[in-house]
Amino acid sequence: MEAVVPWQALIELIEPHDPKASQKGGRPPYPLATMLRVHLLQQWSSLSDPAMEEALIEVPSMRCFAGIELISDRIPDETTILTFRHLLEKHDLGEQIFETVKTHLSARGMTMRQGTIVDATLIAAPSSTKNKEGKRDPEMHQTKKGNQWYYGMKVHIGVDKDSGLIHSVVTTAANVHDLTPAAEPLHGDEEVVYGDAGYPGIAKRHELAGHATTFRVAMRPGKRRALPDIPEGRLEDLVETAKAHIRSKVEHPFRVIKQQFGFQNTRLRGLAKNSCKMHVLAALTNLFLARRQLLATV
Repeated sequence: MEAVVPWQALIELIEPHDPKASQKGGRPPYPLATMLRVHLLQQWSSLSDPAMEEALIEVPSMRCFAGIELISDRIPDETTILTFRHLLEKHDLGEQIFETVKTHLSARGMTMRQGTIVDATLIAAPSSTKNKEGKRDPEMHQTKKGNQWYYGMKVHIGVDKDSGLIHSVVTTAANVHDLTPAAEPLHGDEEVVYGDAGYPGIAKRHELAGHATTFRVAMRPGKRRALPDIPEGRLEDLVETAKAHIRSKVEHPFRVIKQQFGFQNTRLRGLAKNSCKMHVLAALTNLFLARRQLLATV
């Protein structure tokens, strides 16, 4: 990540919004580059603000990556780490970081224009009311998937069918149907869109009227199991298998976000904060997935 993150572009993006840049008097502010590195370390390791402060004290490799010398430099405390995150949230910089990384990848030949795979995943939120407000996050909701109930948010993404990189991110409450924001994860220039069985009738959505796009949506499992064992039925089953092979690319970003970076449960309250975090994670996921190609261009 030291080699593939576009550090200078991100610093130039955040610097105009940093109030410490013009601060005079008092303790010298932490360098913006250090705070950005600390924030990204926090996302990669899925750490809370206090845990991130402890990690900087205890883990030499993290201090080295952040550019902090334990003897000569101060270590950002949890309040400083929190303040930097609030800066990103206040100015919608999470989405701008995502767009900056997309531009960085595009400049290196990794365009995302051929076709799109749309999908959504659930991120759980704490359902306990044992907190200062005495209630659950009002912006999160519950939904049923299979025979199990989930409480939290839903992340909808659009992924390029060839590169497997994320080009669009939308966050909603968990009870919002996948079809409701179906047009938002599309960039508009797709020739073909792939979706799982949760996107029936996507081509009929009024938001997509007039789009010269081919929609290839998976057949419902029950209908596929009922296909007759005749040449026509076997051919339809092969078509569904081919669709599934292409759609599988959308699972790779979700694996990185939920397993590699550990974002399986929300720690922040409200969709706006989690949307900012999700856009940053999507940017980091793209860099992680494209790291070999990026290293080859360094």
